[in-house]
Amino acid sequence: MGFIRHVVCAMSGGVDSSVAALLLKRRGYSVTGVFMKNWDSLDERGVCTTEKDCEDAYRVCQTLDIPFHQVSYVKEYWHEVFSKLLKEYEKGRTPNPDILCNKHIKFNHFHKYAVNTLGADAMATGHYARTSQEDEEVFQQTPTASPITLFRNRFEIRNPVRLYKGADLLKDQTFFLSQISQDALRQTMFPLAGLTKEFVKKIAAEAGFHHVLKKKEVYIHSSNLYCFFFYSQYLEPKPGNFVSIQDGAVMGTHKGWFTLTLGQRARIGGQRDPWFVVDKDIATGDVFVAPTTNHPALFRDTVRTERFHWVTVDPPPELVKTHMMECHFRFIHQMPLTPCTVTLNMNGSVWISLSQPIRALTPGQFAVLYKGDECLGSGKIVQLGPSEYTLQQGRERMAAATQHREQQTPEPDAGSLSPLLLFSLL
Repeated sequence: MGFIRHVVCAMSGGVDSSVAALLLKRRGYSVTGVFMKNWDSLDERGVCTTEKDCEDAYRVCQTLDIPFHQVSYVKEYWHEVFSKLLKEYEKGRTPNPDILCNKHIKFNHFHKYAVNTLGADAMATGHYARTSQEDEEVFQQTPTASPITLFRNRFEIRNPVRLYKGADLLKDQTFFLSQISQDALRQTMFPLAGLTKEFVKKIAAEAGFHHVLKKKEVYIHSSNLYCFFFYSQYLEPKPGNFVSIQDGAVMGTHKGWFTLTLGQRARIGGQRDPWFVVDKDIATGDVFVAPTTNHPALFRDTVRTERFHWVTVDPPPELVKTHMMECHFRFIHQMPLTPCTVTLNMNGSVWISLSQPIRALTPGQFAVLYKGDECLGSGKIVQLGPSEYTLQQGRERMAAATQHREQQTPEPDAGSLSPLLLFSLL
């Protein structure tokens, strides 16, 4: 990356990005704070929450005596993130807005703005994550004037920058960073890499950032229920039936299958016991449900992704050489990591076979892979393997067919057998 002097820090108005900017200034960097506006929103009182966040970010920059800018990506967010989310819902999938926003907005448009418009040597965010550059001299030096050269060595061989979990494993956010580009990661700093959330709050309190400490952390995108009701305002209602996965009986009706995701409780009128969504048929509008939260129809151990995004650009050498690799998998932030075997396909997609069935694997979500502390990247889930219920039904049908064949095959009559054959059977 070369020597870093000027760092542009993405400021959200929250405690994490505020402390990130503070730490950068303490380390001697020239810091500029920038607030991104991605959406026009009002809270329940009709107040624009974005303006309040922007004001909070500005107050932090005033306290730190660093320049402050704000930039709007409302149009870009609509076309490159929001529209894609709607299309995913229309296909019956459940997308992840946070991963898409980081990929298209923060680590694309904002990264280019920081470097090309503001002249930054690097950008920084308040994510709890770490890169392979964090311990290198480039991040520890006292800023000095760089040597004047006319040309950069165009044949320079660069080692890829790797993405690692942050020190606070409960707050680790590599899951949300699993789709960002190598170019952006190479010019990104994560000042909170080695800190815990509690220590970050302590730093904020000591710095007098009380206005950001009092704010509640709201993860709108992490709530599927909120997302579904929000996006339903922009999607045409497509009502249909709730259908029992067990006997095909119609249990009730729903107002739109895009408001339902696999694994959630289906609110069916007139039913005493809870039923849960296990599958969707977007052609008919039917939503299949099962009577218990741990019904085998909810569990699967195989998924296929679209073309996989490797943080280091190229797949791991082990996977390229043998087309198979052992690692760990998750598709929800903070869910326990599950051992898996990855198979690389010719088109760049991967099959992931899990060591045990997982509940409610969901098309549209991202399969994120880890090798030790390293986040390897992610791929959108586009196909599920058969459920445990389907496999169970298949085994039962095979057993029944075998039993039927055995019952239909008559026992040989000893009197009709030749003496030689009879002797061989004795």
